[in-house]
Parts: sequence; structure tokens; C-alpha cells
Amino acid sequence: MSILVALFDRIWGRMSEKPLAVAGLIVLTTAVVAAIPRSVIAFLVFIGSLLAIYYARFDNRYKLAMAVVTLGVLLPGIGLLNRYYLDVAIQVGIYMALALGLNIVVGFAGLLDLGYVAFYATGAYVWGIFGSSQAGNFIAKSVVSFPLNGDWFWLFLVLAVMAAATAGILLGLPVLRLKGDYLAIVTLGFGEIIRIVLNNLDKPINITNGPNGISPVQAPAIFGLKLSQGIHYYFLVLLIVLVVITVARRLERSRIGRAWEAIREDETAAAAMGVPVVRMKLLAFAMGASFAGAMGAVFASKQTFIDPSSFSFMESIGVLAMVILGGMGSIPGALIGATCVVVLQLQVLKSLSDWFSQLRNSGILKLPTQLEIAKYEKLVFGLILIIMMIYRPTGLIPAERRKHELEQAAGEDVDTPTSTGPPLPGAGVPGEGPAIEGHGGRGGAVVGPGSPAAPLGGDGRGLA
Repeated sequence: MSILVALFDRIWGRMSEKPLAVAGLIVLTTAVVAAIPRSVIAFLVFIGSLLAIYYARFDNRYKLAMAVVTLGVLLPGIGLLNRYYLDVAIQVGIYMALALGLNIVVGFAGLLDLGYVAFYATGAYVWGIFGSSQAGNFIAKSVVSFPLNGDWFWLFLVLAVMAAATAGILLGLPVLRLKGDYLAIVTLGFGEIIRIVLNNLDKPINITNGPNGISPVQAPAIFGLKLSQGIHYYFLVLLIVLVVITVARRLERSRIGRAWEAIREDETAAAAMGVPVVRMKLLAFAMGASFAGAMGAVFASKQTFIDPSSFSFMESIGVLAMVILGGMGSIPGALIGATCVVVLQLQVLKSLSDWFSQLRNSGILKLPTQLEIAKYEKLVFGLILIIMMIYRPTGLIPAERRKHELEQAAGEDVDTPTSTGPPLPGAGVPGEGPAIEGHGGRGGAVVGPGSPAAPLGGDGRGLA
């Protein structure tokens, strides 16, 4: 095994600095998928080859050009050969935006949110109600005739973002003083409340049509031209994901992003340094929710049908698993985590189930009919999370700050003296400095201007 790893490192070390070699690798994997479009393995190799662009060590302009050609030309071309792959790419894009939104709340600000899917549902129902005949149940036809045509989608996309952001602020207000487990329980309850309200808001006035759901929901349109094909949704989702990545990247490197990091590391110290904790927390909830609201509207139009069961608690857990798998606080990690989970769910497990079914039908294996691999996807996700927490807690692509913290902590454990003898007269006990009451996670370190625990400089500038 070590020989194979060394061989891979040697080959990749030579390829990673040559743009033509990386471009050739992507073209080769694309040609393989085009030759055998039904091969799941070939598609997975193509998806894996996209990582070569990220890890390549040449000019970013070449990387950008390769990414544009791959995502703008090659992947849609593969989708025309096999529409299922295009649908997988759309699902990956939708969950990328969701993972990036939750990454802001959980990864940047350190606020555990288990009801994130509620914002996704908010955006979906904003367009679902008015993009179908459902709104005619409580708005007279003399005012507006429903369903609205697809040209209205763009306005309602903005309204979905605003509605989800407002819901995020409403959730953030009562949980400002909560942390850890208590915050997780309250957000979990919020997500369930939204789902139950959608399930029962069919009386006395039928607004959501309850458990029967809403159908059909109009597709987007531009000047009357409907964008209802898979290729249209692919580019729409790709455009939204690019906007979300840009916003998340700008926020991460701004004062707001540094303030979120300070709150995540130590809320009390952040407040002492002048960070407006309340405002920053509400902004984190609103920003994360707005991404989900946008994708909720796209999801409603693509599926043409929505009901409360599409926004269950397990959806929130699935998105959280993407963030943890990729690396909390890492934008590339959120993208990779979403890709891995969706491809595992839609491609790998489904293909394994089909393969075992063929073996059972041919008599090679005697397996009970109840044994379907795809039914155990939650079990597989749970095992993946356990393995990740044990062997790679920083995720597949960890955030740089988080990676340095863990490396530093590991180094301190190694350097810590193991002597149990009595301390010298006048010497302090290791690890028991004059701790500030209420501070956690710093081992009694003194938090003050110029100290290592001060999150962003001793004078607090640049935080607020």
C-alpha cells in the first residue's frame, strides 16, 4: 500500500505543476465517460479528476480557465449523453449551496443549527404557493390570477431569499443566550415547528394544502421562454452556487468573518474586544438562511411538487454531515462534502443495491429481499461521521485556522512535562493560570490585549 501511495505522490508531484497534464487528465476522463456513459465508475473518476484542478500548483488563471471549460462545457455535454448525470450534478449544486449556508452558521460562527432545513422549506413554499394555483385559495381572482407565469420566478427568488433571512433572524433572536446542546435543541424544535405548521396550514384557510402538497409549480421563464429542461436548471444552479461561493469567500475574509471566528473561539472574549455579538449572530443566521431560501425556490420549480415530508429533520442532518465531512469553516470542504454525500447517496449506494439485486435474481447470492443497501444510507452516513471524527476530525479539506489549532494542540500535548512531583516554591501549577470566570476552552489562559488567546489582535480593531 505504501508503495502505491509513494508512486501516486511521485506521479502527481510531476503532473500538478503542468497545466497541460492536468487538462489532459480531465479530457481523458471525459472521453471515458462519453465512451461508456452508463458506467458509474467512469463518472466517479471524472468527478474525482475535478479535484486535480483544486490541488494543482500552477497559476490560478489556468485553474479558472479549466474550471470554466469543465463545468460550462464538459459536464453539460456528459449530461446530454446521460441525463441522470445531469440530475446528479444539479442535486450536487443545490446541496453545495445548502452546505455553504450552514457552514457560515456552524463553521464560521460556531452556532450549531439542527433546524436548517426550515429555511430551505421557507424558500420553496414562497414560490410554490404563488407559482401554482394554491394562492387562489386565499387571494381573489379579481386581484391576481394564479398561477403566476415563470417570469415572476426571479422576483420570488429574491423574496424567497428575504423571507428565509427574516426567518433566520426570528430564530436567532430567542436563542442569542443559548450555547451548545441547548442551542441545538431549540433549532431542532424550530425546524420541526416549521414542518408541522406547513403540514397543518390547510385549515381554516388552505394556504399550504397540508400533507397533500402543492403541484404543479411553474418553471422559471425569461420573456415567456420556459426554462424547464435539465440543462436550464444546471446553469441556474451553477450560477447561484458561484454567487454563494463569492459571497461566502468575501465574508470569510472581511471584518464580519473575523468577528464570527472570534465569537466561535470565545464569545466572552469577543464581546470584551468590542465585537457586537448579538448583531453578528443574527447576521450569521440571516446569511446562512438566505442561501437555503434561494435554493428552496429553485427546488420547488424543478420538482414541480413540494410537500412537508421533503423538509424533514434528516435533511438538516444530511447537510450537517456534508459540512462535517468536508471540514467545518472550510469553503472548499463544504463543496467537497456536499459532492461526496450526494454522489454516495445517488450513485454509489444505488448502484450497489442494483448489483446485489442482480446477484440475488441470478441465484449467485441468497439474500433476503428486505436487504437493500440504499435503505441503509443513514447508517452509512453515521459510520462515515464516526470514522471522520476518530481519524480526521478536521474534515477532508480543513480550514487553515482549525488545522493549525489542532496541530498546535497536538504539539502541546507532546511537549507537556509528565512529572508529578511537587511544584517548586513560587511556581504556578501548569495549566492553572488565573482563569477568568465564565471562560471556557482556553485552559485557564489569561485573555487580554496582546495575549495569545486574544482572537484578532490585542486592540480589538477590525472586529466591529
